[in-house]
Amino acid sequence: MCGLAGEFRFDGQLADLTALARMTGQMINRGPDASGVWSTGPIALGHRRLKIMDLADASGQPMTDPQLGLSLVFNGAIYNYPALRGELEIMGYRFFSDGDTEVVLKAYHAWGEKMLERFNGMFALAIWERDTQRLFLARDRLGIKPLYLSETSQRLRFASSLPALVHGGDLDTSINPVALNHYLSFHSVVPAPLTILNGVQKLPPGHWLRIDAQGQREQQCWWTLEYGARADEQELPFEAWQDRVLDSLRAAVKRRNLAAVDVGVLLSGGVDSSLLVGLLHEAGARDLQTFSIGFADVNGEAGNEFRYSDLIAEHYATDHHQLMIPEQEILSGLPDALTAMSEPMVSHDCIAFYLLSREVSKHCRVVQSGQGADEIFAGYHWYPQVDQAADPVAAYQQAFMDRDFSEYRDTVQPGWVQQDHAGDFIRDHFARPGADQGLDKALRLDSTVMLVEDPVKRVDNMTMAWGLEARVPFLDHELVELAARIPGRFKLPGDGKYVLKEAARQVIPAAVIDRPKGYFPVPGLKYLQGSTLDWVRDSLTSRRARERGLFNDAYVDTLLRNPMDHITPLRGSKLWQLAVLDLWLDAQGV
Repeated sequence: MCGLAGEFRFDGQLADLTALARMTGQMINRGPDASGVWSTGPIALGHRRLKIMDLADASGQPMTDPQLGLSLVFNGAIYNYPALRGELEIMGYRFFSDGDTEVVLKAYHAWGEKMLERFNGMFALAIWERDTQRLFLARDRLGIKPLYLSETSQRLRFASSLPALVHGGDLDTSINPVALNHYLSFHSVVPAPLTILNGVQKLPPGHWLRIDAQGQREQQCWWTLEYGARADEQELPFEAWQDRVLDSLRAAVKRRNLAAVDVGVLLSGGVDSSLLVGLLHEAGARDLQTFSIGFADVNGEAGNEFRYSDLIAEHYATDHHQLMIPEQEILSGLPDALTAMSEPMVSHDCIAFYLLSREVSKHCRVVQSGQGADEIFAGYHWYPQVDQAADPVAAYQQAFMDRDFSEYRDTVQPGWVQQDHAGDFIRDHFARPGADQGLDKALRLDSTVMLVEDPVKRVDNMTMAWGLEARVPFLDHELVELAARIPGRFKLPGDGKYVLKEAARQVIPAAVIDRPKGYFPVPGLKYLQGSTLDWVRDSLTSRRARERGLFNDAYVDTLLRNPMDHITPLRGSKLWQLAVLDLWLDAQGV
């Protein structure tokens, strides 16, 4: 788990090492253990290293193999690298290190882009081909690891974070109006390749890009998620699906316990994280460290679920750490949490993950986290609505979108109004082949887009801000593909995730499974009271915000008068959404 960066020139100039130093320097928190730079002619690669899989210097990056004519920077973890290494050794390859990085390098020489289909893991990578003078970039199936791009006619730059590219300079930082519409309408989800800045794009998940010295490019999607049971699974009973889910999750958890350092668990008290603890215990993990966070109650709304996380910690005798955050600490931590965001994100979980990661990083370097279970096993409240609707698209939009296009026009100043880009994107996604039922179409959109651009990004950004690696077993691609084949009637009962919950009964206490579905936002950010509201007001009414010219002043004033009257369908604050974007742009100097 690290931070990578690079520059590839198309104009015959040498790569700009000064810009590369600025980019890698900005990502020091992603890789506090070591750094490296390698360059030759038009290409330069930079790296910040967090030592997890192999602690030896031999696995340092950028990694170059002169015999193969390849150089690599890599961010992530390949969990099945020992098996792949065995295959490569049989083919005659010899290794000088013990980690997964060199396996990636030699796998590319052996199999080219087809190596990606063999990987089980999370990754973003860049490989320089010396003899062809081409650069190969790739991103994992579900976008767990980020890869940002900035391209001009003279050069391509890439990095693990958007702020790193901003620090590199020579960047168009104007606001992208299409992305702005997505951000304010689709709950801050800005689908790849877009970002909020015109000068930066994201390589989409499950894609690779190859580009030559003239800037000619080839890009392909190498993985798609298909829904619906296979022919031999059509008659499978519920019990068979349940067993397959548990077996697949067991394998995913075991894979993600592979590290040269201790692995802990972020324990919320819900079914998903509790199940991870149970499966790790079942696999023989002892003295497991678990971590939970809570906040002060506001307006009678609970700010923690300690009663359930404590139950699991006691049941499995974990080394449990409970972190209670007062409102003043939320406010003091918000600027740094916003700075840690590669893109603006409105979820209250951002500050929770940021502060929790700060605590966890004092005790371990790797944690497993339960992100993804709701998206792949239908755990959210809108899935039954979509499944039963005559118009699934309309049902999804009503339940998930923060604003319809009419309110969007009221939110922003006239120059930013184009068309309903977010609504069009959702309608187009629902119309694609590969998912027949409305429920499956919604699950596909959430698993391959929303999940990537909100929960997964949130976890990566906030944990890496503290040099902490987060692993997400529910996003093991084999488990995700299995879940996509399970009929909806086995997912929706019991407030969703039915097949997962029933499988969990074989592992964890029923009290955690049969509890009401948990949802505890950071109350101080949902209701925006006191000093937090003052901070938001000062930001949105500042001269800088007014001169930026994004938001309609009358709309902002309406939200400021009564923040609690303007809550999104996902129970978030519309005022907070505007403030996050404004504050994030300030942090980037935009």
